[in-house]
This record gives sequence, structure tokens and C-alpha cells, in this order.
Amino acid sequence: MFKKEDGINDEVETVIGPSVQVEGDLVAAGNIIIEGMVSGKIQTEKNLQIGPGAKIFAHVSAANAIVAGEIQGNVKIKDSLELTSSAKIFGDVKTGSITVAPGAVLHGKCQAGEEKKSKLEKIDERGKARTKEIPEELTEKLK
Repeated sequence: MFKKEDGINDEVETVIGPSVQVEGDLVAAGNIIIEGMVSGKIQTEKNLQIGPGAKIFAHVSAANAIVAGEIQGNVKIKDSLELTSSAKIFGDVKTGSITVAPGAVLHGKCQAGEEKKSKLEKIDERGKARTKEIPEELTEKLK
């Protein structure tokens, strides 16, 4: 993260230092590094790095993220989420892929990977067919 394919570092647009406290919405198009405290909402179209001393009381969304601090709120990461051994998340997580180091804490629902659903019909007690969507990997087990 924070590297372009050619090996040159992406520029960090916003840094919230360890002594900084932000209340409100933090919305950016570029990379963000947070070492302090943020309450509200954090949203970036690029990469987010939460330092080990950071405390986040916000819903978070980004393309990619590395978390070493604490987040209290829901987290939505489009591509890759990495939780280091000091990471703590208290909220639901939705991401393309997740890496969790030993010692990391995750209290909430976690959804990783693509959502692929197929339809399965179930006959209810009145004899009517009901359609219910279930994940594809479960339908493979039913075959």
C-alpha cells in the first residue's frame, strides 16, 4: 500500500498527527495517515493507514487500509484490509480481502470476498414456493 506499481511511493495527502483530535467528517480523494483521534466519518478513494496509537470513533471507507490502532465503527474497504497485531475493530467489516495478524481484535460481523448468490426455492408450509438467495459456495455443497 502507498506504492505505485512502478515502485514510486504515492503522495500522502492528509496526515492526522498523534496530538491532533478531529471531530466531523474527513473526506479525501488521496491517501490518509491517522495517528491521532477522529470522531465522525472517514472516507477516501485511496489508501488509509491507522497508526498504533490512533483512536477512531467513526465509520470508515477506503480503497485499501492498514489498521494498527483502534476503530469503533463500521469499516468498508473496497480491496484489501490488513489488521496488524495491535489492531482493534469494534464494528462490522466489509472488504474485498482481509489479512489478520495474530493478536488483532475484531468484534463484529466480517464479510470478505465477492458476493455471489444463487437462488434456491423452498416450499413453505402452505405449499407455496419461496425464493431465497444463498451464497454460491453453499449451493455447491448441496449438489
